[in-house]
Amino acid sequence: MAENVKTKIKNYKTALFDSRFPNQNQARNWWQNYLVFHGCEKAMTAKGGDVSVCEWYRHVYKSLCPISWVST
Repeated sequence: MAENVKTKIKNYKTALFDSRFPNQNQARNWWQNYLVFHGCEKAMTAKGGDVSVCEWYRHVYKSLCPISWVST
């Protein structure tokens, strides 16, 4: 599964349409992906799993928000 995620991340350009957030303002979409990434990262670290499966959410939230919202 990690290889599939790595392939998706390699080909990633911008966030795809998410029908849960149909409006132009994507702040809620950003916030949801931000929370999912950090929750995934925390859970995988606690289980001793591979954190790289959470990278998809990091790429999505970074592409949705203004650069000033994300430090790294």
